[in-house]
Amino acid sequence: MGVAELLLVGVVILLGLCGVLVPGVPGSWLVWAAVLWWALKDPQPVSWGVLVGATAVLLLSQVVRWALPPRRLRASGATPRMGVYAGVGALLGFVLIPVLGAIPGFVGGVYLHERLRLGRPAEAMAALRTAMRSGGSSVLTELFTCLLIAGAWLGATIWG
Repeated sequence: MGVAELLLVGVVILLGLCGVLVPGVPGSWLVWAAVLWWALKDPQPVSWGVLVGATAVLLLSQVVRWALPPRRLRASGATPRMGVYAGVGALLGFVLIPVLGAIPGFVGGVYLHERLRLGRPAEAMAALRTAMRSGGSSVLTELFTCLLIAGAWLGATIWG
């Protein structure tokens, strides 16, 4: 697989990661489709392993999201800007504290947004709890899954 095709797969994965934060966009399925395309174009044992792992993690994520409360983020006052803060926080956390840092990064991003918007720490914590109960945990689950898949793809591409 050439560099241009790898870059295109990476762009589709990035679009999928952004799509997780946008309601109505099948972000996780875009990430999975990009990994499928990569595995079909470059049929190596590593690429098939990443595809099988991505499929298993994505299906597990869907089961977990099904058990969580439905998304009602708009009703709780969540804005697209909050999604950006949460997504950037999760990405930074994922990079700075490998893999598990995405969870505190996501929560920290939501808290930072609410702290800047509301001003007081107690009000920001209350808004954070409301956002996480109203569907933020579902978004976090899907984003964390997509970050895991993207990290596995990137690792397999660089070192595989």
